[in-house]
Amino acid sequence: MKLELQGTPEEVMRAVEALEAYGEEKGIPAKILFGLTLALEECGSNIVNHALKRDPDQTFTVTFEHTGTQVTLELRDQGIEFDPTIAPTSDGIADDDEPPGGWGIFLVRKNTDELNYRRENGENVLRLIKRLGQDG
Repeated sequence: MKLELQGTPEEVMRAVEALEAYGEEKGIPAKILFGLTLALEECGSNIVNHALKRDPDQTFTVTFEHTGTQVTLELRDQGIEFDPTIAPTSDGIADDDEPPGGWGIFLVRKNTDELNYRRENGENVLRLIKRLGQDG
């Protein structure tokens, strides 16, 4: 399933709702689906807020793929180059001395098995992969 979305927070939520429906249709376990929607919301929000500057005239795409053994989400945008796989992250433990930020990448990594980034033809391409158990 492929969605073309405008650079707005509402479109991120449209993608999250589409993933929920897609996951239910494919029989993805609820706990895994919840984690994937969290990861999608975080990555989509970062694209909208940072890469596209909430410009509704700019677009990004999200693709969902379920192979039976894994679910892959791919996000593409034409914003400035940014590789979240090398971005610093929080360790998940709150610390008053720690600067803000990094929590989103922590959540994405916690809810996926692989996080891959590449720059291709002027686009950021981010792939999130979650492997499923034998019943997935």
